[in-house]
Amino acid sequence: MAKALFLKLKESLISVLPVTAIVLIISFTPLVNLTTTETVAFVVSAVLLILGIGLFNLGADLAMTPMGGHVGSGLTKSKKVFVLIAVCFVMGLLITIAEPDLSVLANQVKDIMPGKGDVSKWILIITVGLGVGIFLVLAVLKIVFKKDLSMLLMFFYMMLFAFCAMLAESGKYGLLPLSFDSGGVTTGPITVPFIMALGVGISSTIGGRHANENSFGLIALCSVGPIIAVMMLSMTTQGSLEAYNTDIYAIENYLGSHLGLLIGGKIKDVLLALGLIVVFFLILQFTVLKLPKKKLIQIAIGILYTFLGLVIFLVAVEVGFMPIGYKIGKQIAEYNEALLVVFGFVLGMVVVLAEPAVHVLNKQVEEITGGGVKKIEMLVALSIAVGISIGLSLIRMIFKFSILYYLIPGYLISLGLSFFVPKIYTGIAFDSGGVASGPLTSSFILPLVIGACGSVWGNDSIYSLAYGVVAMVAMTPLITIQALGFKAVMSAKVRQQIIMKRILSADDEQIIYFK
Repeated sequence: MAKALFLKLKESLISVLPVTAIVLIISFTPLVNLTTTETVAFVVSAVLLILGIGLFNLGADLAMTPMGGHVGSGLTKSKKVFVLIAVCFVMGLLITIAEPDLSVLANQVKDIMPGKGDVSKWILIITVGLGVGIFLVLAVLKIVFKKDLSMLLMFFYMMLFAFCAMLAESGKYGLLPLSFDSGGVTTGPITVPFIMALGVGISSTIGGRHANENSFGLIALCSVGPIIAVMMLSMTTQGSLEAYNTDIYAIENYLGSHLGLLIGGKIKDVLLALGLIVVFFLILQFTVLKLPKKKLIQIAIGILYTFLGLVIFLVAVEVGFMPIGYKIGKQIAEYNEALLVVFGFVLGMVVVLAEPAVHVLNKQVEEITGGGVKKIEMLVALSIAVGISIGLSLIRMIFKFSILYYLIPGYLISLGLSFFVPKIYTGIAFDSGGVASGPLTSSFILPLVIGACGSVWGNDSIYSLAYGVVAMVAMTPLITIQALGFKAVMSAKVRQQIIMKRILSADDEQIIYFK
């Protein structure tokens, strides 16, 4: 166990180090002026982030992934489709409530949600959870009845853009970027291991020629439900979209006596979220699964690691990354807007490395494809995609135009590519879009864009111009990963043509004829 933890900590160190180095280097330039308190808080938070990601990734391997796999295969073997549907809906709701990056986003927008204070936050979280639960059921039914992912995605995205028109008609068009961001943040470090393992468990039990292809795509569909759910919720929002509260990014709110309250709050939130999942899993264990004691002990240890990792991770990003991201965005935008775009691109390329769920996905992709899709290829494609997405988001913020100018062509290209690449690449691509937009995107990149937007246009445009960056991070991998698949297909065809050409042009004298 100690060796496994050491390896996870080593991986997380390599992941977090580039982001930390970039922030520290830029803090010693005229572009950004961080106080000693802010610098120390950031460095300490970075160290805690490494520890949190390492503990979480070990916990995911020991608990979340096995739980998803056992639930998927166990319920499928029972051949009770209605039980499978009910369990998937409840688990989809519970794992979404446990998702840390959704909590981070909900805290930043609770002022305009129905209700007051924490009630507003929970209304948004439960709404998103219902969206995930419903679409997880649809994703599981896709595997059970062996339906084509591309056609389902085409249908639901067309429905989604119809809801865009309804939202615009209701006068809440400014909340469109937030709705798309909600789809991106749901697929984070808790959701991804569980849902991917659930898909693998179900598809491997059902079997068939396309078992590997069917195991992907669940995260893709689970990202659509929250967008539609939040669009519907947005029609009931209250308060002014022009009164964005940027006080939440002041580092003073997270230090001193506030730090103890923050840690206590995170312990309570994570304990509640993981507790619900554990209780429901135990019910399944005693009624359907009946796993051996050894497996349960392993899962229990994994849950403990997951709990510790998540608490440390959430405290670290909220104390050291959210306020620093906001300040960096604000100060670089004041200095030079073009430089802000370049910085956003570079930061996007490295920040994806620190997303815990990305490493879970890459590992599972390499295993399921038998090494056909390498981890390094996935990481490079995701890094480029996320860098481009943040650069484009900052350009949109500077020139002040609708996010739909990106999303509509982007999704049309993505869905179009899905008909020309192997189905497994489509599933991987749409899943990658969800996992790339994890906790660091919502707690570091989003505040950075909010700070820049406040500097350029003032706080009255933040909802319409700064939000949407998470949605962009979720969209661009759909194109780059499928482009990787398209390249693989074309390379295979070229190799085949070369082989055929050599065969046809072979010297007849070298052919041996048998009589």
